[in-house]
Amino acid sequence: MTVPVVLVHGIRLSGRCWAGAIDEIAPERTVTTVDLPGHGLRRGEPFTMSTAVAAVRTAVEQTGGRALLVGHSLGGYVGIAAAAELGERAAGLVVAGSTCVPDKASMVPFRLAHRVLSTRPDGGERLSNRMFEAVLPPEVAHAIEQGGIATEIIPDVLHALGQFDPLADLGRYRGPVWLINGSRDHFRAHEHRFAAATPRTRLLVVPRAGHYLPLAEPQRFARLVRDIADSCDTRRDRAL
Repeated sequence: MTVPVVLVHGIRLSGRCWAGAIDEIAPERTVTTVDLPGHGLRRGEPFTMSTAVAAVRTAVEQTGGRALLVGHSLGGYVGIAAAAELGERAAGLVVAGSTCVPDKASMVPFRLAHRVLSTRPDGGERLSNRMFEAVLPPEVAHAIEQGGIATEIIPDVLHALGQFDPLADLGRYRGPVWLINGSRDHFRAHEHRFAAATPRTRLLVVPRAGHYLPLAEPQRFARLVRDIADSCDTRRDRAL
């Protein structure tokens, strides 16, 4: 059985940010993206971890009831929470750039970004788009621009993460987990604590890559996801 893939985006972005990765994965298996509350087509909605998990759960149900969850940054934390709730319906979990336990210090840059960008008439959207254009492939930066950049949702997200214990939820999930970090990612500070939280974890550190690995190098990241999804297919076949 070919396991579908559900992709969960990072803070301020939308499901459209996965454009480059989808092109690599879709020829072999079903790929679904979600817009988390307050992002993309759901801008204006409040963000909570429970509503974010509900969005992922709905995506899994729409793909047949069982899928590999792949989350980047905020999406990685949401993926952890969703896998803890879904259990065996999560065929596996890929957490990219999300192995830092949220605390006040790690949230300071986001609070500052929100404060600065919010002073601009467009909420900092134009400036943010220029920043993404400078560091991401043109097709990915364009897709992000088309999906919109929801700077206004930052306070909701930080409040939700401040009440979230990713290590506890990761420990509740008994399926296979892959932690993927760029070697230059500032969000890998606690990666070994995350790896120790559950027995079926593999930690992959990609040399010379940063926090935006899934977006900056979508083909490279998609190849990793394809290999992981293939292994989930194999596990399911053995179970049957």
